Amino acid sequence: MTGQVRTVDGRVAGRRGQATRQKLLDCLSEMLSSSPYRDVKVIDVARKAGTSPATFYQYFPDVEGAVLEIAEEVAKEGAGLTELVAGRPWVGKAGWQTAEELVEGFLDFWRRNDAILRVIDLGAAEGDKRFYKIRMKILNSVTNSLTDSVKELQAKGRVDKDISPAAMAGSLVAMLAAVASHQKGFTTWGVKQAELRPNLALLVHLGITGKKPTK
Repeated sequence: MTGQVRTVDGRVAGRRGQATRQKLLDCLSEMLSSSPYRDVKVIDVARKAGTSPATFYQYFPDVEGAVLEIAEEVAKEGAGLTELVAGRPWVGKAGWQTAEELVEGFLDFWRRNDAILRVIDLGAAEGDKRFYKIRMKILNSVTNSLTDSVKELQAKGRVDKDISPAAMAGSLVAMLAAVASHQKGFTTWGVKQAELRPNLALLVHLGITGKKPTK
């Protein structure tokens, strides 16, 4: 854990305090995987962490405040998604590999953080600006890099000038997010993960380059 961790009243938490705070966040994360967000209560989180509600309130104003802390950490992790796109090639076999690795990385990130991402989506959909900003921070890490990729391809004459880079990138990332949050649902359509990912990569490649990939 980096930087100073403070209690709700502004005191700097010591090593034990930081460990307790992290344990509360870990327990809350685990509970979000099995319980609806609205059903999680402070007393349940504290009990699971082996401490008291009073201790919970030393570090967080309420459950939502703790959830936002977890969401911010996920957003920091999500910033790394830009590495899947930034400076990567979109021509030839290397272009197909870029599309595949983007899909793999994006879906894996979503699966790994599924519980908190569902809460972020819910908060954003309900108009909570705090959750909306976090959601956009995660999506922008890919959208901005994809936008730059389309612009570079246009500059080299490989993509039609009439294409809006931001619109194309934003549409593809919104598609990726929708598919990522629906991964389990694809099985009800008889679609296996091994089938989903290459087909999604094909759509991404077509969207960015306008061409079928060279495999």
